[in-house]
Amino acid sequence: MDRIDPVSKDRLLEFLFQIVLHGLVLIFFAVSRSHPEISAAEWAYFALYALGCLAISYFLLPRYLYRRRYLLFGMGLMLIVGIFILVEELILEPIYYPKRAGRFPGIFMSLLEILPVVTALVATKFAWDAHKAQGRVMELESAIVASELQLLRSQIDPHFLFNNLNNLYAYAIEGSPKTPQIILELSSVLRYVLYDCREKFVPLNQELLQLENYLHLNELQIEERGVVEYHNEAGNTNFVIAPLILSVFVENAFKHGQSNQSSAIRIHVHCYFEAKNRLIFECKNNFVPKSASGKLDESTSGIGLPNVRKRLELLYPNRHELTLGVVGTEFHVRLALDLKTNEVG
Repeated sequence: MDRIDPVSKDRLLEFLFQIVLHGLVLIFFAVSRSHPEISAAEWAYFALYALGCLAISYFLLPRYLYRRRYLLFGMGLMLIVGIFILVEELILEPIYYPKRAGRFPGIFMSLLEILPVVTALVATKFAWDAHKAQGRVMELESAIVASELQLLRSQIDPHFLFNNLNNLYAYAIEGSPKTPQIILELSSVLRYVLYDCREKFVPLNQELLQLENYLHLNELQIEERGVVEYHNEAGNTNFVIAPLILSVFVENAFKHGQSNQSSAIRIHVHCYFEAKNRLIFECKNNFVPKSASGKLDESTSGIGLPNVRKRLELLYPNRHELTLGVVGTEFHVRLALDLKTNEVG
């Protein structure tokens, strides 16, 4: 048997919900008349109210109220209530209560009979629609976040690849004996980027190993032109982290370090836990500011830093602290992340 598609399933659930709702309201409607059985007159009156509520719920609400056409909605509502009263007084009362026929109790008394049933049926339908609308909004927000994350990741990966291929090309031209080793390191990093990073979150140990491979790859390229220090005190945990969230800062450190021709490259990377689940990532590199203010201009630093800010906002809302700044002749990065042992991907 074929599975029911989501739209048909929603309609079936709403249909069953309306049946149960009308049954309950009918029971309360009959009980309010102070006798346990439901008479033919009560069936007729309730059928009138139910038909009117269906017109309100499935015509006036979606066509006017949800489109903010409040005046037309109000006019339609008054028209339906007016029809209630006319049918009651001109048709139902002469049939079921002939002795009361012709004695109009007044608008107020008529509304006291009509409004409780109408309010119960229409308000519940309104709540049902609001719940479905909220679900659609949440699905849309999730789809937007997923699409934006995919876009950001697709920007980061080529950025990383092109920078390293350019460096590898330069070593190949020079015939450097380190070229095979660089190819091996790059292959390991690319395998991680292309295959292991398909999930939104990866084990922290795996990400830190990838970071170490990336550091070693770049350390081979700078040769005797600088010093790279890496201290990892955050291993052997069950936490997960967004892939490539740390590599961007290291990539930026090497990029600006290599553009500094006046002194040796100095890069220091440190990962540790400040609290039980609070990961601290620190990256420092010597830095020569190009702007007169002595501050880093992120608009000229490529797509890495702006994108990682967006990824942090999307993946770790209210769970991260990122500090970037120049201290003396060094550029400092400090990222604090509140990690979990599992994340909804």
